[in-house]
Amino acid sequence: MPALSQAQARAVITHYSKINNAANAQRDRTLLDTVEDGPMYAMSLSDYTEIEGLPKADRKPYKPWSYDTSSAQLYIPCFASGQDRWFAAALSSEKGKAPSRIAVFAEQSKEDRWELVSVVDLASTTLPDIALDQDGYAAAVAATGKKQLAADSNLLRAAVIDNFATGGTNTGTKVFDPTKASQQQIKVHDKATRKFGKLGTTVFAGGTNRFKDAYALKTHDGGALVLFAHTHTQTDAVAHSGLQINPDKRDNAWLHGIPRTSVTYSFVCSDAATVPATAAPSRLIGYTCARTDAFGPPVGSAQTDRA
Repeated sequence: MPALSQAQARAVITHYSKINNAANAQRDRTLLDTVEDGPMYAMSLSDYTEIEGLPKADRKPYKPWSYDTSSAQLYIPCFASGQDRWFAAALSSEKGKAPSRIAVFAEQSKEDRWELVSVVDLASTTLPDIALDQDGYAAAVAATGKKQLAADSNLLRAAVIDNFATGGTNTGTKVFDPTKASQQQIKVHDKATRKFGKLGTTVFAGGTNRFKDAYALKTHDGGALVLFAHTHTQTDAVAHSGLQINPDKRDNAWLHGIPRTSVTYSFVCSDAATVPATAAPSRLIGYTCARTDAFGPPVGSAQTDRA
């Protein structure tokens, strides 16, 4: 049976936009928790925290928004009785514009409600070629395990983290064909690890991932669109004593404007990749990250050279 009808799915998206606006206007975490879960909720909480750390003069007035359900491309799988139900949708927040992100909504059966668990910003407006049956419904496939796909969510996650950690040297460029999204991750690594020159270092690493759920939809070529999450860290450190890292105002919520000798940032990210059925590279088609924490040892308040 389909997870829900197309009309019901559009109603879920409309309800989400309405409640999300109400929650965001007041940064109401409890209200937001009724329509978000997983990595999406973690990202939203980090946005709230960052805003609250800014000086009031730097907090921009909230502007209401909504997803355009008329242009939404719905990918609703069928499930057997007792299976966890979810659906995906390609969405745009601008009426008349092509969808620019893919979202996953999952049913919270205990609370009898649907919540947004993941949103991935696409690197292109070309949507994945999801296989639909004659009634317009999609087919969910296993996201973990290699019985059906050339790469599962665990391998994809490791490859994404490698893009950040090594610039793709170990597995990133082996698992993924070059795409705008994967090249952007490698660019983040390359730019960040060079930014201090001889004054400091930047090291990326995988973080503790609390969000292990992954979702996959069959594509027309027999492969799948796989939606998953990862966590990584970025540690900036000065090269020697006498240097300090001066946090900017966006870091106030975590670092409180106190200079540090090193800072470790944590990021929660949602990723999307198309995976072939046979042994061949996958394609990372988009990702979205949010900084969710920052910490590091403080130094004295006296100004020294800046790293």
